[in-house]
Amino acid sequence: MKLAYYPGCSLDATAVEYSLSTQRVAAMLGVELTELEDWNCCGATSAHSTDQLLSLALPARNLAIAEQEGLDVLAPCAACYNRFRAAEHRVRHDAATRQRVQQAIGMDYRAENETLSILELLAGKIGIEAIAGKVTRPLKGMRPACYYGCLLVRPVEHTGFDDAEYPQSMENIMRALGARPVEWSHQVECCGASLVTSRPEIGLRMTYEILRNARAAGADSLVTACPLCQMNLDMRQAQVEKAFGIELKLPVYYVTELLAFACGDTPQQVGMHRHFVEAVYLITHLPEEPEEEPAETKKKAAAARKHALAEKEADEEAAAVEAAPPQPPEPADCHAEEAAGPAKAAAKLAAKVFPEDADSATVLTYVLSRDGEKLKKMAQLLAQDKEKALKVAEAMVKKEAKARGEEVTGE
Repeated sequence: MKLAYYPGCSLDATAVEYSLSTQRVAAMLGVELTELEDWNCCGATSAHSTDQLLSLALPARNLAIAEQEGLDVLAPCAACYNRFRAAEHRVRHDAATRQRVQQAIGMDYRAENETLSILELLAGKIGIEAIAGKVTRPLKGMRPACYYGCLLVRPVEHTGFDDAEYPQSMENIMRALGARPVEWSHQVECCGASLVTSRPEIGLRMTYEILRNARAAGADSLVTACPLCQMNLDMRQAQVEKAFGIELKLPVYYVTELLAFACGDTPQQVGMHRHFVEAVYLITHLPEEPEEEPAETKKKAAAARKHALAEKEADEEAAAVEAAPPQPPEPADCHAEEAAGPAKAAAKLAAKVFPEDADSATVLTYVLSRDGEKLKKMAQLLAQDKEKALKVAEAMVKKEAKARGEEVTGE
């Protein structure tokens, strides 16, 4: 298999170990990579936020060069991959856009080739069995959290090689290497990206949530296929630990580094020693683990994932309730308690939701008494699903406490 190789800006700089390990893996698996001549930046992230034609023309020029050679393109960087696939999609489905792009780049380009992510290449083109057959140093005892970030599997109409909410291609690769990836809730959450630089109070918390949830799920490391995700989770981990008063020490590997290592390379050959969080010791001192994972462990992992997804759903529903326009309560549509007045109805409802937590009930009373629509929706939700109502109420109380600048339990 021969592919045009597009390293992009990151793999020639901050993610040089990703480039090293990608090329090593390609050689091991019989893939010939030919770097695109005279390639240019794909435009991420500035182009598509400033000029639509430019955001398409920049990746299209690279794709046109590969198309002239009759080659598909490997773009290991998740951002580059996403921008390439977006350009392909527009050019294939919009003749007017195709003409404008061709004029802008001064080349013929019809999107007859395609861009592959590293996960598509490994799991889809090469195959899990072929990868497993190359392993000489199984990663038994390793418990990684596989992290896709927000660009590899979305939007589905551009990517489509894996599930957008519960992808498994990286997990399947890690299992082929002998590792046991954990079940967790933040596979496709955003790490904060460049917000960590421009709005650190927002970006750092997003990075923190990824790392915290991986640790809570029992992970000993993270695995990714995105240079910016790896940089945020690895380079900024010490900053996160200081800001949130937590000790993490989670190595953050590229999937290609682990594959190359499992197939015989040393950590130094693929650049693991370059990481900010020490990454060589864990991979060379993996604990022994039983061949079969205990059923109880699987059951706990599934329960943890279910709980995390329920919390996420509750937060989303609470946000939807918060976004609803304020309306006075309508006695005809509400429970009898609500007809007695918003404040009294809110207090009774809050007491039902938090029968043993007076502080939370007080805050919830305040929130519900100010908005009749929220009061009505909470009453309806409590009648339908008490557990879900509790989750939504907890999310509302937490948001109100943050707005007041109070400490939130569990933060």
